Amino acid sequence: MARWVSILGVWSDLDRHAIGTGSTQVKAAGPSVCHADGMDLRNAAARGDRLTVSDPRLWIVLALALIFVGLGILFLAAPSLGALIYGVPEPDGIGRTLLRAIGARDAALALHLAGLSLVSTRRAVAIVLAGSLVIPACDLALILSAGTAAWWQVALHGMSAGVLALVALWLTGRGPPLGPRC
Repeated sequence: MARWVSILGVWSDLDRHAIGTGSTQVKAAGPSVCHADGMDLRNAAARGDRLTVSDPRLWIVLALALIFVGLGILFLAAPSLGALIYGVPEPDGIGRTLLRAIGARDAALALHLAGLSLVSTRRAVAIVLAGSLVIPACDLALILSAGTAAWWQVALHGMSAGVLALVALWLTGRGPPLGPRC
């Protein structure tokens, strides 16, 4: 038996069975999926590790996802308006394609957040939110280096980073008490 870890910190027991000289077949040991600290995820909702419909954190994360999907659609459908919000002048040609790539990025983030918040643990959602801080940090660096952003555009990217960080901390129980704790 060997223990393997996935990128989200989920552990599973694996049996290795030799199927010939020098080759190995990997088979899952059973239906139990355990968290990195040894907890069984099948009962995660009962322990309060999952977001439930009665938990305001679920609705906050889903609201964030809705905002990001809205931004994604805006950038995909109207890149010139997206450029105005982002803080760069409206580009021509390939530049419009790059703005649409921002829209695809935001839509993908929305799908990650919504999907994880509905089927995974709070910890997984917090990890994705914390990792997503790279997005507004890079956006901020890009618009500041371009020198084309107004104060409100800079503030928008800064607030985006702040909200992602606060919600990630809130999900882990380390942030300010923005609602009832489970």
